[in-house]
Amino acid sequence: MILVLISVPFVLFGIDSYFRNTGDEGVVATVGKEKIKREELTQSLRDVEAQIRMPANAAIRTAVLQGLVDQRVLQQQAKKEGMFVPENLAAEILAGVPAFQEDGRFSAQRFEAWLSQQGKNAAQFERELKGKILIRQLNGALQQSAALPLSAVDNFIRADEQLRIVSVATLTADAFLPGVQVDDAAAKRYYDAHPQEFIEPARAKVDYLVLSQNDLMQQITVDDSEMKTYYKEHLNHYQTPEERRASHILISVAATATEAQKAAARHKAEALLQQVRKNPKDFADLARKNSQDTGSAEKGGDLGMFGRGAMVRPFEDAVFSMKKGEISDLVQTPFGFHIIQLTDIHPGRTRSFDEVKNEIQAELKKQLAGKKFAELADSFGNMVYEQGDSLNPAADALKLTIQHSDWLERKNAGGGMLDNAKLLEAIFSDDVLKNRRNTEAIEVTPNTLVSARIADYKPSGLRPYADVKAALVQRLRREQALNLAVKQGNEWLASLRQGKPVSGPSWGGGRELSRSKQADGFPAALLESVFRADTRSLPSYVGQATDKGFTLVKITGVKDAPQPDDAKRKSYAKELQAMLAREFIRSYVQSVRQRSEISIKQSALAKTEQEP
Repeated sequence: MILVLISVPFVLFGIDSYFRNTGDEGVVATVGKEKIKREELTQSLRDVEAQIRMPANAAIRTAVLQGLVDQRVLQQQAKKEGMFVPENLAAEILAGVPAFQEDGRFSAQRFEAWLSQQGKNAAQFERELKGKILIRQLNGALQQSAALPLSAVDNFIRADEQLRIVSVATLTADAFLPGVQVDDAAAKRYYDAHPQEFIEPARAKVDYLVLSQNDLMQQITVDDSEMKTYYKEHLNHYQTPEERRASHILISVAATATEAQKAAARHKAEALLQQVRKNPKDFADLARKNSQDTGSAEKGGDLGMFGRGAMVRPFEDAVFSMKKGEISDLVQTPFGFHIIQLTDIHPGRTRSFDEVKNEIQAELKKQLAGKKFAELADSFGNMVYEQGDSLNPAADALKLTIQHSDWLERKNAGGGMLDNAKLLEAIFSDDVLKNRRNTEAIEVTPNTLVSARIADYKPSGLRPYADVKAALVQRLRREQALNLAVKQGNEWLASLRQGKPVSGPSWGGGRELSRSKQADGFPAALLESVFRADTRSLPSYVGQATDKGFTLVKITGVKDAPQPDDAKRKSYAKELQAMLAREFIRSYVQSVRQRSEISIKQSALAKTEQEP
């Protein structure tokens, strides 16, 4: 829970006085009376770009801004519904984050350093935390509202697991190909009528230099004395902390619960605790039946192995004070009342030097290579720019090898290091093409710079008919053969549906199909047709054109699904409930948006110099 909260930027209450945000980067959207500033959009885009490892395009920028608008809409709606965030909950969350602790206590200095790394201030952090918790509360209420009757679950299971017995006949274009001829005149007419299909893009071969941290690593050696010194200085990195395994039964208490509701939850938890103490072996069964932690209930309450800092403080303190096999008293956290059973203990240990020697060697080589790369990067960039008529000076000075590419296109380098949009754009720029200069040093992957220059170039143009004739004739023949196969297939399908005998199709052996199991090699659209077909009178027929010809399907039987047991109902109901809840929330957001006053500045979607 803590990891989730900290990864989405959440909030500390009451520290706004220590940090002030005096800058105003402009407003990119308004929702009601609330403003979304450019700095928030920029930060969100940085987060997305870090995840996808590429610059955000217009579609991504639009989606990110719309997502920020949706967050504001839901936060405002949650407040209208009377939801709020208790201040002690924010403090509990923050106090339990190991990254903000020093000697087991919250450290304002560590928190301030983390804020600085994230490019945030305390006011932003506070707003985001409260906003995210409000949305979580609203989503929880909406999910509970997405009710699903048991009859609907049974109907879905029957439809999903029904089997249809089918035979398949395939009519391929290859069968018609020998009878199709395309003469030179017909191919030439097509060529003349569709010249755009035969335009060859501009192509270039380049010479290029690569300065890479990974390559520099291969040139570096590290002796044992350096590695042992590093090991001693960073011994804490190789210490495995104690981990414990526990199971729990949670009786949840909502943040907005009344005193009466809290008392009822406590009473229920105390009754379960008495049952567990009488029969400890029944802990897993009681957890499955009673725990309101859906993530662990199905596993008998098992939470797996975890170390300190993974759980909220009261839960953690209880677990790390228990003996193996012991059952705790009631433990109260912001999530409710817990009954905990400690099931295993893994003591901490320190890995030996020999165990971590290879790791240390790789780390030291990476550090030294990174330092050397930083020293050489400026020189590399300056030399390929200042001596732009050749790559040789940079190659000689930095002891790099000039490499040679195959043909490249502006939109396609065929994979590999040179298949980088910014580098290809530079290669096909006027300065590089016409003036025959080096490209600037471009970072194609982290800590890898490339500079290239033109070695050979072919401009865009219409490929001569003689060059494309053979391939074009074959293509036109196949297209005609495919059309004949589809025509024949549709004629057979029409006859079969009318009850007329057809001698052409060669039916394969019978096979069973269902909606729930993907049939190997069976097109999804054709599978849908099979299950839409009227099976009151069998056999029934469906068919579909494919890129290879035409596929006929004869439905000869139907097997209804057996009556589902409780376990299957529960599994399906959980999946359907989640699907229904997602759709319910999506529709709810759209509905609330329609009632909200939203204004988006389209200019905000244009990239600014402030953004990466």
